[in-house]
Amino acid sequence: MAPAHEAAAAVARRCPALGAAKAMGLRNLPSKTWVVNCGWVLAANIAADLAAWCRLLGLHDCDDLKDAEPDTLRYRLLGLPARLVRHARTRVLKISRTWPWKEAFLACWQRLCALPALA
Repeated sequence: MAPAHEAAAAVARRCPALGAAKAMGLRNLPSKTWVVNCGWVLAANIAADLAAWCRLLGLHDCDDLKDAEPDTLRYRLLGLPARLVRHARTRVLKISRTWPWKEAFLACWQRLCALPALA
């Protein structure tokens, strides 16, 4: 293995959060301008924080999702097979009955909606 690849592998072994950060968008760096890179890093960090809080507050009792990687969360929860429809002046989310992670999504959504609002 080339020395550059060995160094990158050593960093990846010491910092497992780096893989999660790359999955949240940091693999698309660098851009040509400093300002674009700053904005992209900020957006990737916000996405990583939101995923971490979602797992902590909404998925704490789902054994297969509470420690899930961002790609797993994206596949199982964020790629939701559903339709948002209007009925009687309200919006209704119609989730597929055969979707295997329906109960986990609904439990997470209800827990996050039940959190108290900031004062």
